[in-house]
Amino acid sequence: MHIPEPVDTSDVILPDDIARLNEWLAENVHNIWAAGRLADGWTYGGERNDEAKTHPCLVPYSELPESEKEYDRNTALETLKLIIKLGYKIIPD
Repeated sequence: MHIPEPVDTSDVILPDDIARLNEWLAENVHNIWAAGRLADGWTYGGERNDEAKTHPCLVPYSELPESEKEYDRNTALETLKLIIKLGYKIIPD
């Protein structure tokens, strides 16, 4: 059995200019997920159905329910925090 051991990023505070990236990254996370699903033959459907390959989240990011956006935002946020925790710097151009 796999026991996840994510890096603890709870002590990382993102600077405001980096924190603004979070929404853009969250939208991209969704778009990558959706592109993968579509490439695998999935289509939009009002309910998730693995057999029929339909999913209600195959919509533009702006149309997602807040609960789904939060999932993508958290993924993006933890990615940004890990980059900084590992000693990298993100410098806006």
